[in-house]
Parts: sequence; C-alpha cells; structure tokens
Amino acid sequence: MISKAFDAIKKYDVIIIHRHSNPDGDAMGSQIGLKRVLQVNFPDKKIYAVGDDARRFSFMDGSEMDVVDDAAYKGALAIVLDTSAKSLISDERYALAETVLRIDHHIFVEDIADIDIDDTSFESCCGLVAYLVREWGLEVDSYAAKALFTGMVTDSGRFYYDSVTPRTFELASFLLSKGFNPGEIYANLYADTYENVKKRAQFVLSIQFTKNNVAYSYSDKARVGALGMEAQAVSRGYVNTMGDLKGVDAWVNFTECEQGVLCEIRSKNLNINQIAVAHGGGGHLKASGATLKDKQEALQVLDELDDLVENGERI
Repeated sequence: MISKAFDAIKKYDVIIIHRHSNPDGDAMGSQIGLKRVLQVNFPDKKIYAVGDDARRFSFMDGSEMDVVDDAAYKGALAIVLDTSAKSLISDERYALAETVLRIDHHIFVEDIADIDIDDTSFESCCGLVAYLVREWGLEVDSYAAKALFTGMVTDSGRFYYDSVTPRTFELASFLLSKGFNPGEIYANLYADTYENVKKRAQFVLSIQFTKNNVAYSYSDKARVGALGMEAQAVSRGYVNTMGDLKGVDAWVNFTECEQGVLCEIRSKNLNINQIAVAHGGGGHLKASGATLKDKQEALQVLDELDDLVENGERI
C-alpha cells in the first residue's frame, strides 16, 4: 500500500491535502509538512492545503490555507490526513477528486479513500508522514521537518505518552538533523502568560470526581466566555490538566460550543475509544473525542466512563 500511495502521488499533477477540522498540532504539522515535501520534490506539480482556520497553531509557518476552486479537484489526487471519519474532514470536497489517499494513525472508523495507509502503531500522523517520505526517498528540508516535529511533540504529549516508541525518537532525530530550533517550537506551544496561567488555575478548580474517581470538568458557554477562550482551546488545551492526578485512571473534559458539547476523553489503562465511537467520535484506545448533542448526552458519557473504570479490563 505504501508503494501504491507513492505511485498515486507521482501520477497526479494536482494534489490537494485535507485534514480534520478544528486542527491540532498533528493535523496542521502533517498537512504543512507533507505539502512542503511534495513542493520541494515535485516542483512542477500544483500542491494545495485546504481546511478551516489554524487557530492556536497559526504560529506555524505555512498555516495559511489555500483557496481552491471546485474545478481543481477534477482529475486530482486528494490526500486526507489525521482522521478516519468523514464527518471530521475539513472541506468535504475531497470526495470530488479522482483518487483519494488517506494517511492516518487513528483506529479505523469508515471507508473514505481509494488508498489507505492506516497505522495505529505511530504516536502521530506527523510521525507516520515522516516515516513515509523517508521510505519514498524524498528530500525533507528544515521547513517541512519543523512542521512534522511540531505534530510529533503535541500528539505524543512532549514524548510522554505510552504511544511513544524507540521509532518515535529515531524519527524525531531524523527531523532534527534537518536543522531547526526545537526550542522555538516549545516556546510557541507551551510558554504562557500570567493571565493564561490564571485561567488554567480556574479550570483546575472546576474539576470534579465521580464515585469511581473519574476526573471531569464541564464548561458551559458562560464559563468559556468568562475565560475569554475558544471552546476548542478549552477542550483540548485543558484536558490533560487532569492526566497527572494520582488515583485517576480516566478523565473527560466537556466544553459547550455552538455545535453542542465537545468531549475529550483520556485514560491511563482503559479502552475509552469504544465510548467515543458510540457517540459519533473516535480516536485512539486511550485518547478519543466526540461532539455531543447536549449536556444530557455528556452526563451519559460520564456514567459510561464511570462504569468502565469500575468494570472494564485494564490494558
């Protein structure tokens, strides 16, 4: 499948790269990094990156999305990165392309592509892309390497999560050898203002616990507004604040938004993906998410998670 994917890349003169909506560092990094690699190695091809706004990852070079007409998809290759669910893809016009290639590291949800490279053993889509472009013998410059490294850092929790393997560090070393300053990446990702530290402290004070010690927080629109943050930033940005609490095997962050309630679920030793999938989401065994209809569904998820902690098999 790896060679078939590369054959498709070589075949098409127009390649349009998609990723999931509300992008995280991995989605942005894989999209920017792959676009750059293809531009450098195939200068005669037209390579585009499309999707919604980069938001908190707008500091990344190349985060501005291209404007592409529908006509560009005719006879083109669309590459979908970092998602296995149709509902999560930013810009549904990927389906207009002649051929669709998906590159992802999440648990498979549904068929969305003609060619699939799906490997859940990778800690990040950026790590998978870095592996692929090296296997294909493509040149990776510092611009692309910096983007891919950024996604590896964010999706591995700064190389902390148990999805990290020796291969993770080997690929990170490969990218670092291309010459960029990782300190600049860490500063953009994690250095913060005193005001934002206070906001995080307010979030910590909102954490509650179920009978089986599931840590959770529910931020309604009023709280999100009071924090002066986007719902996505509260949802994903704060979920792992609960991850280092002793005696907590699973935790969930609920954040109200215009679409409903963003739900980010994490665990140390339980398959919480099954809960996310049951509510229209997906992700990894120990890190998944979904967008719920309302607070009532959020409370249902919390009950299911509490039951899983009490009765579920540890992994």
